[in-house]
Amino acid sequence: MDTRVLSAPGRQIAALPLRRNARGELQVLMVTSRGTGRWVMPKGWQMDGRKPWKAAEIEALEEAGALGHVGTTAIGQYHYDKVLDDGEILPCRVDVFPMMVDRLKRNWKERHQRRRHWFSPRQAAKRVDEPDLAALLLGLEKKPHKRPELRPLLKGAKSG
Repeated sequence: MDTRVLSAPGRQIAALPLRRNARGELQVLMVTSRGTGRWVMPKGWQMDGRKPWKAAEIEALEEAGALGHVGTTAIGQYHYDKVLDDGEILPCRVDVFPMMVDRLKRNWKERHQRRRHWFSPRQAAKRVDEPDLAALLLGLEKKPHKRPELRPLLKGAKSG
């Protein structure tokens, strides 16, 4: 297997689907990856002609069946190495856009390829492989309403 590292980093976008549970605690919706089955956020490549947060909204719908409101400001970013089909490794930077989930569809595009589950930010951080994504998730554990990127989304959030 060829494991050369490609030099130009890839740019991806991700949705960070959020909700408040019945106790008012923030939760994160994670999905399993198709290849390894590990827990990840819905993510993908930037789409031509679309704003990055709109592309993140599409990924959340396709990969997790999540519908809701996506913030237009990234809450952070993380890095990971994507192994391409030919074995090459592409370092990727992922811009993360927060999304308050209004509802989950029963039927969605990748429902037969992925599982989805709600976690606390701390539980989600323990399940991801990327250290900077784990740090981003842990940062949501305390006082998420103090984050300017989240404030408009959290104001209208209902407990689920």
